[in-house]
Amino acid sequence: MKKRERSTEELGGQWLNAMCDVLVGGALAGAAAVLALLLCAVLVSAGVMPVGAMYGAVLAVCVLGAVVGGAFAVRRVNGPSLPVGLGVGAVLFLLLLTAGSIACEGASIANGGAGILCACLCGGAIPGLLARKPKKKRRR
Repeated sequence: MKKRERSTEELGGQWLNAMCDVLVGGALAGAAAVLALLLCAVLVSAGVMPVGAMYGAVLAVCVLGAVVGGAFAVRRVNGPSLPVGLGVGAVLFLLLLTAGSIACEGASIANGGAGILCACLCGGAIPGLLARKPKKKRRR
């Protein structure tokens, strides 16, 4: 049997679909992070959680959001899963950085941005590492 070769247009379309899935996963991660941060703000207002624990909570929320968005994107893309998860983490970090710079004009990446970047990338890498593609059965 003759193998069908993929044209460059098909590969470009697959790449574009994968990038769209990464962006949708990043948006989903951002929505999950915002909802979890809202819950943390309610807990601080109720006095259940101390204000000093908010930075740790923000890092945990970044990991949680990236895991949710990364799991969505990894499930949708038929390719290597680790770069997809890391891409979702990077998109989440850029969303949070953009929202922070809009809300606080004097905000910079030096104010805890490295920890948030690491949390987003690690959270996105978790579903990328845990996603196992089924092995193809060899024909005899």
